[in-house]
Parts: sequence; structure tokens; C-alpha cells
Amino acid sequence: MHRYIPNTEADAKQMLDSIGVASIEDLFKDIPKELRLNRELYLGESLSEMELIRHMKGLSNQNKSVEDLVCFLGAGAYDHYIPAIVKHLAMRSEFYTAYTPYQPEISQGTLQAIFEYQSMICNLTGMDVTNASMYDGATACVEGAMMAVENTKRKSIIVSKTVHPEVRKVLDTYVKFRDFQVVEIDMAEGVTDLEQLKNTMGKETAGVIIQNPNFFGALEDMAAIEKITHENKSMLINYVDPISLGILKTPGELGADIVAGEGQSLGNQLNFGGPYLGFLAANAKLVRKMPGRIVGQSEDVDGKRAFVLTLQAREQHIRRFKATSNICSNQGLNALMAAIYLTTMGKKGIREAAVQSAQKAHYAFEQITKSGKFKPVFNQPFFKEFAVTSDLKASKVNEALMEHNILGGYELGRDYPQLENGLLFCVTEKRTKAEIDRLVQVLEVI
Repeated sequence: MHRYIPNTEADAKQMLDSIGVASIEDLFKDIPKELRLNRELYLGESLSEMELIRHMKGLSNQNKSVEDLVCFLGAGAYDHYIPAIVKHLAMRSEFYTAYTPYQPEISQGTLQAIFEYQSMICNLTGMDVTNASMYDGATACVEGAMMAVENTKRKSIIVSKTVHPEVRKVLDTYVKFRDFQVVEIDMAEGVTDLEQLKNTMGKETAGVIIQNPNFFGALEDMAAIEKITHENKSMLINYVDPISLGILKTPGELGADIVAGEGQSLGNQLNFGGPYLGFLAANAKLVRKMPGRIVGQSEDVDGKRAFVLTLQAREQHIRRFKATSNICSNQGLNALMAAIYLTTMGKKGIREAAVQSAQKAHYAFEQITKSGKFKPVFNQPFFKEFAVTSDLKASKVNEALMEHNILGGYELGRDYPQLENGLLFCVTEKRTKAEIDRLVQVLEVI
């Protein structure tokens, strides 16, 4: 410890003596020698403050972000515009340093922020209840699957291969330690194969997970899927992009029982992959099956508006291993930023972001495929993402784009071998016509 904290040898000896240990090495005697590094950890020579700042800035400058590049990459994390007020308010010390409300009723500010977040997510999704909140979209979706299993007492979850590959991987990880199985449904022309879905449904099917718009940006036939799912008395779990709900029907209107999604696009920056937040909403009858916390509104002794922690199905309290979930973080700061974003944008703002994203994405699609060099992978209606392919290797296309400071599309061959040269492009409201035209120009000369 004295190697990293400026304590003298005398300080270290005093601390070791007080706990009855002869040396720092003795603190690690329970760790087998073969598992130890058995050499000094090389951190380089010590630096002055000035030198260290210069070194860290040099490392930082090696990164390139969406501040330096024009971003056409999506695939689950999106470069949407974030109003300046979001960071301005969220960085206030009373928010920025606030911790999970273990003594909830004295944390009225934190509880109110969570309550407002919950209310807006319910309005956005058309569902009755939501928690606050989950680690990310993938874990939120898995929690939705476990809710369906618990509620129906069935042992199988069906998931479409058009659901984000990372969501399906996280689901597979959870299943290894849970008493249910996952069955994947193939896609047909970039959307869920309805015939295979129908034929796979059975007495043990607890729920069906469908992403809409799906991983390829395409819109699923949710009316048909809802009918197939509910005729089997299974639960419909809808994984959704919250910005798309500015123009698409809400999951509630489409008959979903459980809704999950990634909340990063709600005022949270890309942050090099995290931290993000997952949202999870459901029908009122499932409220006691939800993991995490639910904040409610009440009145104090003076009749004033007050907020309370209504439900918290967590393992750290009396339920322990009988808890609904092992989720123990409400991603409070990320949820706060989502709440500020939704408040700032309002219904009209969210709709405008969705409309502009859709219109610009369709313009980009038409321009990219006009010459025939790049062809559509699927012929489906889409929201803000679309897949194209060519005779060129996807990685080579992206390398060429990067040379022009353009962050290209997601290489679909990573997760779908049959789409080896496929690229998934995303266009948000931030992209200008000039930027899209520049993308098309570079693609044509590669």
C-alpha cells in the first residue's frame, strides 16, 4: 500500500504492527504463489504533476470520438444531439454526487428525479409501470425474459435473430445459471420468420423477445407477432429504440406485456461504450415481478407532495437469494440525464428527432444505392438504420471512410456470417445533407 500512497516506511510499519502483520507481503499469503505476479508491477518512472498531465493528454489525443469524426455508426449506441442543459444540470454537485437512496425518504430530490423519469418512460412506452433503472438495454431485456418465466411458470423463451446480437449473448450467459432455455428464431428478409415463430410456439413458451425497429433498423410485423404470442398465452417482450417512439406506435398500443431498451440515446453521450442505462416497463399486473426500485408519490404529514420508495425487489435487503433479481444499481445519474433530456425535448422534440432521423436515413439510403455499387441487403421499411452490401470487403470500406474522418457502418459479418460484406449504416438528426453527400461521394470512389 505504501508504494501508491505517500506514506513513510515508519507509517507503513506502524500500520502493519497495529494489525499484527510483519510485512505487506504477508497480507497476500492466502493467495497461492503461482497466481501471483511475482515481480514488480511496471508503471514506468515516477513523473511530476506537469509531466503526468502532458502524458495523459498525449494518451487521450490518440482517441478519436464523434467530436472528431462524422458518425454513421449505430448498432445500439447512437450519436443523437444532446441539449446543453442536460450536462449543465446533471453535473450539479447535488446530482453528480448523489448515491442510491438507502435511506430513501430523506432523499427527496433523488426520489423525485426517479419518479419523473419513471413517469416519462411510462408515457413514452405506453406501459403502466417502470423501474429506475437497469445497467443497460441488454440486461434490462434479460430481466424482462425472467419476469415472463416467473409469471407464466414456463421454461422457454423465444428470441428472434433480428434482436441485437449482444442482447442475445447476454441472455445466453444468464440462462446458464437459470432454469429455463432460449430458442432462437431465424430471420426472413431481415425480419422475424413468422412461420417459424408460429411453429416453434409451445406449452412451455413463457415469452417472445422481438426488437422493433430490429437490429437491422427494419420494422417488424408487430400485429402478427402479438397475435401469435398471445394466442399461445405467452408474453410479448418488446426491445425498442426510445427515439423511434416519437413517430411509431408505442409498445403498449401494440400489445406488449413487457418493454425493454437501451436509454443511451436519451441524453447520454456515447461515453466510449458506457456507462449507459436500461429501461424496463410492464403492465400493472407485473409490478411485483419487476426488479430494481419503483418510486411512488404520496403526501407528508403536512399534506405536501412527497416521494417514497414504493417497491424494491432487491437482494441486498431481507430477500437475499429469493430476490427478483441481482440488479443493485439504479444508474441514477444516467437516468437523471434521460429525465432532463425528455423534459427538455418534450413530445414535439422527440418527434422532431425521430422524423429527421428517418428522413435523413432514407435520403442516405437512396443516395448510397443509386449507382448500384452498394445494394440493399433487405427490402423492408426501416427507421434510421439500413443494411447495404457490395463486392468490397466491409472492413476495407470502413478503413477508406476513416481516412476521410468518417466513422462508417457496423460490419454485419461479425455476427451474421451470411452477410459478410454487409454494412449497417445509421443516420440521426445530427447529420447534415452535406455530410451525407460526402459519405456517398467517398463510397463511390473507394
